[in-house]
Amino acid sequence: MKTQRARKNDFHLNGVAQILCNGDQLTQTEFHRRYENSPPGVKAELIGGIVYMPSPTGSQHSDYHGELTLILGLYKAHTPGTKFGVEPTSVLGDDSEPEPDNTLRVLPEYGGQTKLDAKGYVIGAPEFIGEIAHSSVAIDLGRKKEDYERAGVQEYLVLCISEQELNWFHFPTGRKLKADAKGIFKSKVFPGLWIDQATFLAQDTLRCAEVIQMGVSTREHAEFVARLQRQRKKSK
Repeated sequence: MKTQRARKNDFHLNGVAQILCNGDQLTQTEFHRRYENSPPGVKAELIGGIVYMPSPTGSQHSDYHGELTLILGLYKAHTPGTKFGVEPTSVLGDDSEPEPDNTLRVLPEYGGQTKLDAKGYVIGAPEFIGEIAHSSVAIDLGRKKEDYERAGVQEYLVLCISEQELNWFHFPTGRKLKADAKGIFKSKVFPGLWIDQATFLAQDTLRCAEVIQMGVSTREHAEFVARLQRQRKKSK
């Protein structure tokens, strides 16, 4: 790696300057070591072995992020055995350590595919990842999508703000989910996780909550919860 001039996000470890710079190529282990020792306020992701340091987020990104957080939080409240996260550091492999805007996981004791390490970092691919994309559309629908699919993420939702479009990928089938006749997207991995595209785009919080309530009131959701509970009993 070429020597680079110190920047505002440089830091020193054992007297040696260590730099976390946008575009650097690092292993997950080296990235994680540098990131943990970075000064407060530094944000970075490792995607396909390349360091990305995102720009500050604007109000639109923040507003939609909050809306998606609410939706996933309500779903988790009705679905024991699941856990949602907000920008959790997730170790996906030897060259991948992103911080997705939102995740939804099945807890390991309920049959999920992730675990937490001693420091509380997520190890493995969350079953569901959601990203709010504005200036990051090319990354979110490009290299990040490739990373997530390769790591074993089951579903990936990307809201493209400028295009006002919801993209929902179901990786096991290699297809994009389509809204039903009423404009509602329905998760295949998390039965009852319903999102009305128009409502979400309009940031109609009350209606978003109503749609989730409709989803978790279905027989499919009840069967999913029962299946998680059976898995929990097996793990004891």
